[in-house]
Amino acid sequence: MEDAVVSAATGAMGPVMGKLVALLGDEYRRLRSIHTEIKSLTRELETIDAFLENMAEAEDPNPQDKAWMKEVRELSYDVEDNLDEFMARVIADKSSKPDGLVDNIKSKLKRLKARHEIAKAIEDLKKQAMEVSQRNKRYRDHAMSNTSRSPKIVDPRALAIFEDVSKLVGVDGPKKELLQRLADDQQQTKLVAIVGFGGLGKTTIANQVYQELKGQFQYRAFLSVSRNPDIVNVMSNIYGQLNHGYSGGGTENLQTLLAKILEFLQNKRYLIVVDDIWKVDDWNAIKCAFPTTSPGSKIITTTRINDVAESCCSSFSGHIYNLRPLNMLQSRQLLYARLFNSEEKCPSDLKEIADQILQKCDGVPLAIVAISGVLAHKASKKDKWNQVKDSIGRALRNSSVEAMVNIIALSYLDLPRHLRTCLLYLSIFPEDHIIEKENLINRWIGEGFICKESSHTMYELGEIYFNDLINRSLIQPTGIGGKCSEVKSCRVHDTVHDFIVSKAVDENFVTVIGVPAGVNHDPQMKVRRLSLQNNGEIPACLIVSNARSLHVFGRNAKIPSVSQFGLLRVMDFEDCWQLKDYDLAGIGNLLHLKYLRLKHTGALKALPKEVARLQELQIDIDGSVYEMEFPEAFQRLVCNVALHLNGGRKVPDEIASVQGLRVLEGLSV
Repeated sequence: MEDAVVSAATGAMGPVMGKLVALLGDEYRRLRSIHTEIKSLTRELETIDAFLENMAEAEDPNPQDKAWMKEVRELSYDVEDNLDEFMARVIADKSSKPDGLVDNIKSKLKRLKARHEIAKAIEDLKKQAMEVSQRNKRYRDHAMSNTSRSPKIVDPRALAIFEDVSKLVGVDGPKKELLQRLADDQQQTKLVAIVGFGGLGKTTIANQVYQELKGQFQYRAFLSVSRNPDIVNVMSNIYGQLNHGYSGGGTENLQTLLAKILEFLQNKRYLIVVDDIWKVDDWNAIKCAFPTTSPGSKIITTTRINDVAESCCSSFSGHIYNLRPLNMLQSRQLLYARLFNSEEKCPSDLKEIADQILQKCDGVPLAIVAISGVLAHKASKKDKWNQVKDSIGRALRNSSVEAMVNIIALSYLDLPRHLRTCLLYLSIFPEDHIIEKENLINRWIGEGFICKESSHTMYELGEIYFNDLINRSLIQPTGIGGKCSEVKSCRVHDTVHDFIVSKAVDENFVTVIGVPAGVNHDPQMKVRRLSLQNNGEIPACLIVSNARSLHVFGRNAKIPSVSQFGLLRVMDFEDCWQLKDYDLAGIGNLLHLKYLRLKHTGALKALPKEVARLQELQIDIDGSVYEMEFPEAFQRLVCNVALHLNGGRKVPDEIASVQGLRVLEGLSV
């Protein structure tokens, strides 16, 4: 299922159309001489976009269609590159004030040259668009109509699946057995390693046991490791959960942290869940922090790999618990609960087809939940369910993992195209990352994925998109609070994450550096969105000047010079303790930058003065910013500026006086 090509193409096309419309407005009235060419290019792209919308329903586009869609994607980006560069020149021209007759003449000549260049560029782009359109005409008969859907508020069933885990089918038995194993022998530390392939519900069951036991322990921690962990961050996270007075903030080395945790836990009863371990070496480091002679203490680990489970158990004389798939009865219960609340409410004529669909799911809860998300958006009719069954049947192979990946692909295919782009964007985040809803929506807005509507603000639309992805079980809520049980954050299941990273990298939607999934870069392709993780460093051969967003995660990633990224809209640094003041030099030249986020960047002491040039920039500073200095020029900001700072800091005068201030959260004024 190669539909990510469509998603990536439409993800590129959306912002382009808006900018072409903007060029026809009063702000660019000096371009009226080329309005005809702009309108012609717009019409050509609208025709292409309409075909892409129809193609979005194609389950498996043929090679010619895929090649054409790839060409459309790159054309869209080329158009936008030209528009962004021109708009940046217009902005710079407006901010400059000619001094005297000579400077005034030079300024007018410069504007005349710019208009000539944009006119030629638009003419060339229109020719390219017409050529692309002509090459595709022989495929137009294959276009299918797209059914529009209305986004909904979060389905309570989706929240129940993740919030009240005891209601999940097949959980009670494993939970009871694990509790029994952990209860044996209170004289030494007990460990149980849960092992099974992805999607079986290892994390769900471990969390349910943790919730059952945590009230018995003053010292407890639950965290995920993932495939490419920063072990220092992992141990810092553990220590922070165990010792609420800890404020190291990622400044210690591994040996120091291990020693601190080991000393802290001596002669204490503790409960720790270490989720999603992939390597024996990672466990060998983590286990050094846990005393083996703490009576009544309990450790739960989860892994997909038997060798890792055996290593965990050998360290503490523990037990391996092999998690099994659901049987057919349990599979039915889960599917019917998701769709009809009970088996009795399922129409009798659908039960045989339901069994055929469930046989393809091989008892994997994630696969059943994923396919239920597809069926929930279909009418309860045999022909609709047969279409879903046949789609699965064409894609499945013998492997359960392969089956699940293809079911996820089917869920992805069932999304409206705006949601495909938003889901694909989640590939920028590291595996097992907790993604804050507010941060994610602000990124979507900054990227131009959300268009204005009269009935909703862009942020409200982002919430609708976010909730719809939860309803479809493609993202999992992780933080729920407030009177209305509002979802505050989410995570992406490993298998879904693998799927969207693979699609995003293949289609040049996102370039990921620092993890195995992102190592194969085509040096001829321009980077559009860059995610630096772990010890990632930008290869010299990579073309990054056209990137729309830069995301840097972790203490070991190499901080690139922002001057390389002239077209950035979104820039985010998280857990980058190595970020220094000079790393943001040149940020004032990023005239398209809409969203800047700095989270856990304790070495950064001041924002550069030039940031005040960016009149539409939203700044989000979160955590570990104790001595941040803000330039006095902040007082002159009058446009759409939002500052979101946590940590109980008193608002500096430079911020409090900002006329366009929109957000102040977690601060005392």
